[in-house]
Amino acid sequence: MAIKRTTKNNRKRKVKKKQNKILWWIGRILLGLIAFSLLWVIALRFINPPITYLMIKRGFEWQSKGKGFKVDKTWLPYEDLSDNLKKAALAGEDAFFMTHHGFDTKAIEQALKRNQSGDALRGGSTISQQVAKNVFLWPARSWFRKGLETYFTVLIELFWSKKRILEVYLNVIEMGQGVYGAEAASHYYYGKSGKSLSRKEAALIIAILPNPRKWDARRPSAYVNRRANSIVRYLNHYKIPE
Repeated sequence: MAIKRTTKNNRKRKVKKKQNKILWWIGRILLGLIAFSLLWVIALRFINPPITYLMIKRGFEWQSKGKGFKVDKTWLPYEDLSDNLKKAALAGEDAFFMTHHGFDTKAIEQALKRNQSGDALRGGSTISQQVAKNVFLWPARSWFRKGLETYFTVLIELFWSKKRILEVYLNVIEMGQGVYGAEAASHYYYGKSGKSLSRKEAALIIAILPNPRKWDARRPSAYVNRRANSIVRYLNHYKIPE
C-alpha cells in the first residue's frame, strides 16, 4: 500500500510539474506578446505604417476580379492635410475625439441598443478605435478581435498624441476602391492634393466613409449629399489638434 501511495504521489508531482511548466511557458509567451505590441505601437508613433492588412486583403480582392492589385496611397504629413478635412473627420466620424480617451460610451450604448433591436449592425467606433483596427488588426466581427481593438486603442491613446492619431487615420483609412488616405482620395475624386480641399469636398470624402467601396464623392447620392451638407454646417464647431 505504501508503494502504491508513493507511486501515486510521484505521478501527481510529475503532473503538477508539467502543468507549472506549461503555465510558465504561457506566461512567457503572453509577456512576449505584450512587449512586442508595446514596441510596435511606440515605433508607429514615429514611423508611418507602410501598409495594412485591409489594404492587402482589398488588393487581392481587386486582383481576383481581373483588375490588378490596386493599393493607391500617398502619405501626407499632418501639417499638409487640409484643416477642412481634419474638421470634417471630427464632425462626421467622432464628435468627441478631442475629449474622450479612445471610447465614446454614449455612441457604444446607442450602437448596442440598435443592434439588439434587430436593426442593421452598426458600430460605435471612435477615430482611435478605427486606427487600432486598421493599423494593427484585421476586419472581422468577433469578440476576440474587438477585445484586441480595445487593447490597441488604449495603447495608442496612451503613447500617441491626438495629432498623431488623426494623422494616421486620415492617411490609412479606406476612401474608395483601392484608394487609401486623404492624398490618394483627393487626387482620385477631385484631381488635386489633400492640402487644398474645400469644405464641401472634404465633407463629401468623409461622408462616404461608412461605405467607400459603394459610394462616390464625385457622384454623391441624395443621402451622402445630405450627410456632407450636415458636416459642412458644423465644420467650424470643432477644434483640431495643433
